[in-house]
Amino acid sequence: MALEKASITPEGGEAIPVLFNPAQYSLDHGNQIAEIGIPGLGAPILQYVRGNARSLGLDLFFDTYEQQSDVREYTDRIYGLLGIQADTHVPPIVIFAWGSFNFRCVLERVGGRFTLFLSDGTPVRATLHVSLKEFIDVDVEVRRNPTESSDHAKTRTVKRGDTLSGIANAEYGDPAKWRPIASANGIDNPRLLPPGLSLAIPPLD
Repeated sequence: MALEKASITPEGGEAIPVLFNPAQYSLDHGNQIAEIGIPGLGAPILQYVRGNARSLGLDLFFDTYEQQSDVREYTDRIYGLLGIQADTHVPPIVIFAWGSFNFRCVLERVGGRFTLFLSDGTPVRATLHVSLKEFIDVDVEVRRNPTESSDHAKTRTVKRGDTLSGIANAEYGDPAKWRPIASANGIDNPRLLPPGLSLAIPPLD
């Protein structure tokens, strides 16, 4: 059974083969969480802000010593993926593919080490550390993750004339549901809402 080679392919372009498959890769994913300080509470309220794009990191090894050729013929193609395209004015979207793993992304960073040279100084061995950031079309992400709902925590800044019942009506569609907001923010007197106060709007059960 032939060994399947990894490749990096610009969308609409020619695949760039990897001479040697990476020994490992790292795939990172996370969320951005904000801490909201509420007067009178012993700990801040944590609020989900947004998800972060997945990041893929791997080392690519190139060796052309046996061919006695310049290894930059291969490495320059990887560096070239950082360049701005004339028609779109942004770097190309690429697909890193290896077996069943397909990662649609943009090249974020390339760090290279050249470690073997011919007598005339021509490099014939290199290792590139490549960082790739996942690319998702905005309309696809919006359809997949609708966010406008009263069951998600959020914040709201008090404006002059605001009342808890009015805020509850705007957020929950029911002015009688002001008590969860008062409780989450340690408000004893719902009539005292100073303008500029940042209120945590808790999700409803």
